[in-house]
Amino acid sequence: MIPSTMFAIEITQPGGPEVLQPCRRAVPEPGPGEVLIRVAAAGINRPDAMQRRGLYPPPPGASDIPGLEVAGQVVAVGEGVKHPGVGEGVCALVTGGGYAEYCVAAAPLCLPIPKGFSWVEAAALPEALFTVWANLFEQGGLKAGERVLIHGGSGGIGSTAIQLAREFGAEVFVTAGSVQKCIFCEQLGARAIDYGQQDFVEAIREYTGGQGVDLILDMMGGPYLQRNLECLAPGGRLALIAVQGGPKTEINLLPILLKRLTLAGSTLRPRSLAEKAALASALKSQVWPLLKSGKIKPVIHGTFPLADASETHHLLESGRHIGKLVLENS
Repeated sequence: MIPSTMFAIEITQPGGPEVLQPCRRAVPEPGPGEVLIRVAAAGINRPDAMQRRGLYPPPPGASDIPGLEVAGQVVAVGEGVKHPGVGEGVCALVTGGGYAEYCVAAAPLCLPIPKGFSWVEAAALPEALFTVWANLFEQGGLKAGERVLIHGGSGGIGSTAIQLAREFGAEVFVTAGSVQKCIFCEQLGARAIDYGQQDFVEAIREYTGGQGVDLILDMMGGPYLQRNLECLAPGGRLALIAVQGGPKTEINLLPILLKRLTLAGSTLRPRSLAEKAALASALKSQVWPLLKSGKIKPVIHGTFPLADASETHHLLESGRHIGKLVLENS
């Protein structure tokens, strides 16, 4: 039986983690092409914190409840849905609504739970995998034998990017904020740079014999832009996925001209369903075999009850975690 109401976490007003509060909401109904998932676990991501602060509003028609990735069981399907069916376990990328007992997802963005994965592990997959695949491989064009620099290597995006780049034959460099985080990244297969102790531009110059890297995955934005340009090899590409350090800066354009550099940026949430469905298809064929074989796996820092979402956001913004934070429904 599907209840009429559910427990959820809502954003009462723009602000800090304390504005995340429990509430009762109507259970959503799946529309055409959608499924209703009984949420077992939901991943926490930095865009959730941006939405909480009023900086990343949900797209038109999306739930105002935060949460961009879930794992659970399909309990109802909308018109025209043939797969997944009722009773199937899935993980899904959603445009919102994950911090709740029930969540609607587009059927094409539901992927099967990899063999041997828990709900928590599955919930940590969609946002990072969709983001990394779109930016490192599709837009960034990463190829075997190339060098890639990943900023923030110890987070959910970073740890996923290290593993995927490694498995597809790239030489991986990362920045991280402590000795412990650097050790963690090196255990995943990257050469780590402690940005508190080293200038990453100088480190990349030393480690690559002055050649630079072919691709950079960056979420810092403004403060890193000029330095990223200095790290890129001729013909290099910069993939910008966030602006945690700020959206504005002043740069010297000459390196872009002289080294024939490409700068590209993207966000995942506003993309069309067709674009995201194409990413889901690529992930199922290219990445799901790696998950099933155990060659890559999400790194989970910790799991927390859904009711503790506010406290978990405090941990997210402290930067003390390594890997993903996941909320569980009891």
